[in-house]
Amino acid sequence: QVLLVESGGGSVQAGRSLRLSCVVSGYTYSLGWFRQAPGKEREGVAVIYTGSGDTYYADSVKGRFTISQDNAKNTLYLQMNSLKTEDSAMFYCAAKTVVTGRRFNPADFAYWGRGTQVTVSS
Repeated sequence: QVLLVESGGGSVQAGRSLRLSCVVSGYTYSLGWFRQAPGKEREGVAVIYTGSGDTYYADSVKGRFTISQDNAKNTLYLQMNSLKTEDSAMFYCAAKTVVTGRRFNPADFAYWGRGTQVTVSS
């Protein structure tokens, strides 16, 4: 069983930064940040493999977002810089405990937090 609790969302102007946090309990193989805007499908933003520390990003956020983990605090982070209005969405932390599945496929992540809202205004 994995428990995930996100925090750190809010409303900011375009160009500013936000940092999301997710407290994680339980074993994980990989952790990811996903987002879902109204009327759109949930999409993967960034993934980190908890053992190796390898990170991967969606093309839309490369160079702007950074995923990281603090093992001492059992916390996953998403540093979001140069935010754009199109980044507005509910952001979710998710965990995978098995090796199978595709990196950014939401269906392959078994555990999810409740989400935190990010709103970027122009």
